[in-house]
Formats: sequence, structure tokens, C-alpha cells
Amino acid sequence: MRTVQVGEVTKAIRQMCIEANHFLSPDMKRVFDAAVEKEESELGKKVLNQLKENLQIAGEDMIPICQDTGMAVVFLKVGQEVHFEGGSLTEAVNEGVRQGYVDGFLRKSVVKDPILRENTKDNTPAVIHYEIVEGDGVEITLAPKGFGSENMSRVFMLKPADGIEGVKEAVLTAVKDAGPNACPPMVVGVGIGGTFEKCACMAKHALTRNVEERSDIPYVRELEEELLERINGMGIGPGGLGGRVTALAVNVETYPTHIAGLPVAVNICCHVNRHVKREV
Repeated sequence: MRTVQVGEVTKAIRQMCIEANHFLSPDMKRVFDAAVEKEESELGKKVLNQLKENLQIAGEDMIPICQDTGMAVVFLKVGQEVHFEGGSLTEAVNEGVRQGYVDGFLRKSVVKDPILRENTKDNTPAVIHYEIVEGDGVEITLAPKGFGSENMSRVFMLKPADGIEGVKEAVLTAVKDAGPNACPPMVVGVGIGGTFEKCACMAKHALTRNVEERSDIPYVRELEEELLERINGMGIGPGGLGGRVTALAVNVETYPTHIAGLPVAVNICCHVNRHVKREV
């Protein structure tokens, strides 16, 4: 049994909130740089170069990449041989978010109630997904999610007979409907299977996967490649102003489902696709 002080989780998440809002992850930076070279549209290339300049300024001057510093989404993989001490793990996560957003001078965008709309003034609470795994490790993935792209996301409850072609049509419909509103070039997370809520969680988690890696499942890998090609053929382009680079990646996750259903979720993220991973 390994003992972990919850204060270590707080400390890690504080740093992750600040880092994620100022710097692209290495995989996103490489894919973004490649997109600048791939873009054929003169206007599209200009938009990408402006975004690249923005990223450089953000890192050098410690200014957030985007004014929407998002709602903190946290994925926690906790080893079943870990014992936490020092207080509540959930409270420790939220304290890390509070410190990160307050100390980092990041915009506070969370309201206490979805209808009453009173701001919490520290960007808490986070949305936390726990997973118990083997071992004695604690892996934290933080993904601040802006709502320009979040609002463009969809869940489709397809029929089994719709099959993979129905899945493709659902994803393409979601991207087409999003158009320029998701701040392209975008990253598209897709969850297939499970239930109504499971496919949505998978789509969100898919956005945190290295965008340079494809699925180990052959048909899923082919699906990711085909969808990326078809999305980039839509002509939406950087900033929605036309071009070849509408999406930087399509990441798909799957899960077993019921004989009577085919749930599909599409969670779209803007060109920064903020995510950071740490172990404590």
C-alpha cells in the first residue's frame, strides 16, 4: 500500500492549470506546425500563422493562449493500492483548480448554478472522472475545456442498423454544423458504444490522447484516417475562412454496448486542445 498526501494532488493540479493555459502540449505543437505547411489556402495559411504567433506570445509573456481558459476537466486514474491522507481527494482536486486559476490570473468562467448563474470566482468546481486501476500510481490528466467548441458537441443515439456509415455521417454532421464556431482547426473526439453518458465521456477523453497516435484497432484506425480526410475536404478551414486544414486530428474511443443501441458522441475542441498529464 502506497500513501499519497492529497496536498501533492493539489500542488500538481495548480501547476497543470497554469501550464495548460499557456503552452501547447508537445504533440499538439508538432501537428499544428505541420498544418501551417500543409495549408494550401493563402488566407488559411495567414490565419494559421497568426495563431502560431499568438501561441508564441502566450508562452513568452505568460499570457493565456485563449481568453476562455475553460472549465477544468480532470481524469484521475487511481491505483487500488493507493491510500490518500490529509483530507478529501475531491476537495484537493478543486483546491488545485482554485489555486491555479486564482494564482495564475486565469479567467474564472464557472457559475454555481446553471440557471441562477452566480460566478464561483475561482473556476471551481472541476468536472472529475475517477477510474480505479491496478497498482499504486496516481495519474492525473487535466483538460481545460472552452465552451466555444464545447457548445458544438453532440450525442447521437443511432440504431444498430445504421452501422459504421451512420457513425461517419453523425461525426461529419456535427463538424459541419459546428463550422467556424468551434475555432478551427479543431480536434475531434469521438466515443462509440456504451450508453448515453459513457460515449460522451469517451469522446471527451479521446481529446486527451496524443494526436500523433492512431488507434490499435484496425477498423478504428481506418475510421480516424477517413474522417480526418473527409473533414479536411469540407473547406471550412482555419478560422472558418476556407482551406484544407479544418481538423488536426480525429481520435476515436469505443466500448461494448447493448444489442439495441449504437450511441455516438462527438466532442469538438478548438485548435489549442489543452491537456496536461502528470503522475504523483
